Amino acid sequence: MLGGMAPNIALPNPVSDLSPREQAEFLAPTLAALADVNRLTIALALSEKSMTNRQLHEATGLSPALVSHHLVALRRAGVVDTVAKGRASVNSICCEQLADPVRWLAHLATLTPAGQKACCTDATGDHGDHGDHGDDASRVAPVNPAEQGQ
Repeated sequence: MLGGMAPNIALPNPVSDLSPREQAEFLAPTLAALADVNRLTIALALSEKSMTNRQLHEATGLSPALVSHHLVALRRAGVVDTVAKGRASVNSICCEQLADPVRWLAHLATLTPAGQKACCTDATGDHGDHGDHGDDASRVAPVNPAEQGQ
């Protein structure tokens, strides 16, 4: 759910036959695309709604040339999809491309008890234990940052 309170989402423990090096090579392009503050700003703006380049320029304060430049990198990484609509291009976030890195990072965050406590509780302090789902490390419930300070 975008723009509102995040639902309590349980992500499974990523299972893979890939070695740690192969996993890193798989995740690196997406994470590298989001490692730049301008590209991350664009991705976060697009997480609210699809936007044209002009709307992204207005929403982010980045110059039109900088928006276009960073959209190329985000499209290349598969993070953003662009569709021509009349004379404009409408950009939208590709959630599927972000799902694997989110699952892997959430799994990494839960490998220690301190990590589980820090990232795997919702605003009520619930650790996501809603029945027998096996190891708690495989259950990840993101915390809504707006509620974290309350």
